[in-house]
Amino acid sequence: MTLPKIPRISRELMACRVAAEIQPGHVVHLGPGLPEMVPPYVLPSRGAVFHSGNGVLGFGPRPEHDIGDAQLVGSGGRTVTLLPGASIVDQATSFGLLRGGLVDVGIVEASQVSETGDLVGPVEMDGGMGSHAAATDVAEGAKLVIAMMEHTTRNRSPRIVTRTDYPVAARGCVDLIITDVAVIQVTPQGLVVREVARGWNLSDVQAITDPHLSPAPDMGYMSFWMMGGDLPSKVWKSGPEAVADIPDGATILMDGFAGPGGMAQYLIRSLREQGAKDLTLVSNTAGIANVASFGTPPGFLTIDHSLLVESGQVRKAIASYPVSPRPSQPSAFEQAYKQGDAELELTPQGTLAERIRAGAFGIAAFYTPAGAGTSLAEGKETRTIDGREYVLEQGIRADYALIRAHKADTLGNLVYKGTSRNFNAVMAPGARITIAEVDEIVEPGMLDPDAVVTPGAFVQRVVQRPADFQPYEPL
Repeated sequence: MTLPKIPRISRELMACRVAAEIQPGHVVHLGPGLPEMVPPYVLPSRGAVFHSGNGVLGFGPRPEHDIGDAQLVGSGGRTVTLLPGASIVDQATSFGLLRGGLVDVGIVEASQVSETGDLVGPVEMDGGMGSHAAATDVAEGAKLVIAMMEHTTRNRSPRIVTRTDYPVAARGCVDLIITDVAVIQVTPQGLVVREVARGWNLSDVQAITDPHLSPAPDMGYMSFWMMGGDLPSKVWKSGPEAVADIPDGATILMDGFAGPGGMAQYLIRSLREQGAKDLTLVSNTAGIANVASFGTPPGFLTIDHSLLVESGQVRKAIASYPVSPRPSQPSAFEQAYKQGDAELELTPQGTLAERIRAGAFGIAAFYTPAGAGTSLAEGKETRTIDGREYVLEQGIRADYALIRAHKADTLGNLVYKGTSRNFNAVMAPGARITIAEVDEIVEPGMLDPDAVVTPGAFVQRVVQRPADFQPYEPL
């Protein structure tokens, strides 16, 4: 193939052009290789959170001379720096972030992309050896997938092809291709050229591309400018404001096992005042703190789920321990259930935790031996694996989670205190909107990245519990 003798943009400019696609507050997964060059070109004021397959959330540019902390390594094997507000998670959580749909932009270095958006990850082009690495997870979970690559191989072959020559990491996943000569949109109608490098035209790009290219109506030269926009704040002024949009019929995750210190009591009371009805509460209990006391002063009741039950707002509970530990003092939910005013889906406590985790991390269902052969398995699919019976349980993905933590920074990173971590840390990733009630809110960089339990990517709203708030109500 004869290549046009026109200068191409550098890898640095390619990274700069990719950076222009990142909006304020975006969570961005960067695959190894070229994508790791992007962070320096995104203004810190935009608040983008860069995510690595190694578990880093909030990494910055490479250290000077590539000499840095050997304990902080990106997925490409080079040392990285941490930005204020960074956190570090394990592999399951890292890729759960992707599968759970919480990554706004996934940037991968591609070896080939087909005209329908099929992605081939890193491949040794001569021998065909390669690895999908994280590309399959990125392709499945990111809301926008950008393939970043040089337009042709060292052998002058097109990388944008009609059909791929190598096993694909994912099919139909690429939304945007950014190369050293063009920005190309993948659409159901075919490939559309949005921009070309200065000095290039559509015919030049077509000459080194297999499938047909169509020009966008406003096709022009590559733009490296970032659009404006303010970083959305996660800090809300009050509990009532934070829960104001919870609608009737919502499914809500809510801890109930860690005592008063582990329940979002300010948010619970705010939700009672807000009045949403027909709620489904997912909790290990359905409100037993005010009958079990948990250190409540005499003459008072602890604020718990019972407030919502007594006000007629709860239609159903999915719980593992919905009864009072004192038979002579039934909980509000027990009474509502016996009167036919509320439904109950009983599930083992470990299974409940796993159902929440599965729903959070994009796993539709899983097999567990817990409950096999009992009434808990009635109506559910069972399977014998290696001679043992298992029950198929569905993941739970909620609309909202009302959780309790000790501290948060303004980016939503959370640390817990004592047993308050309990179900709160499990539930935080498990909802479309997670609202955290905390004792203190600090600036990014004031929480140790290694101490952060819940990364801010899982948290959409943060509310500080008022200093004069009492987690009790008089009898």
